[in-house]
Amino acid sequence: MATEPKKLDDLFLDTLKDIYYAEKQILKALPKMAKAASSPELKKAFQTHQDETETHVERLGDIFELIGKAPRGKTCDAILGLIEEGKGIMEEFAGSSALDAGLVSAAQAVEHYEMARYGTLKAWAQQLGMKDAVVLLDKTLSEETKTDQLLTKLGVASVNKKAA
Repeated sequence: MATEPKKLDDLFLDTLKDIYYAEKQILKALPKMAKAASSPELKKAFQTHQDETETHVERLGDIFELIGKAPRGKTCDAILGLIEEGKGIMEEFAGSSALDAGLVSAAQAVEHYEMARYGTLKAWAQQLGMKDAVVLLDKTLSEETKTDQLLTKLGVASVNKKAA
């Protein structure tokens, strides 16, 4: 019996599992980053993003429900690598004036990964006619973009200057 060739909806589900896993890993990393940050604004940004990330996980659960699948993650090596990089920065630059700049950089690498994933999922959901999923993915993409912009602002306005 020949196996069916995989289609876009298979790829959509696979990528949905990937970002679901990634968001769960990010939820574990954010409190550590908030604790490591010395800038009160950066601490607050990480704490706020933790709350948002919990909402992102819930939204992903809703999308799994929309397509009749149980919410399940699939190991995402990319996010594990980005989080590991962040841990390395926290260890190597602990107590340094450059720590916050490094944390911003690590967090933005994660944001950019998420933005790429959510943008792709949104485009595929549109292609597959999943209107409700498009709305949910667009909300999350917008929040990830705002977080990235806030991190840029914090980097430029204060933490990069302090690091120099």
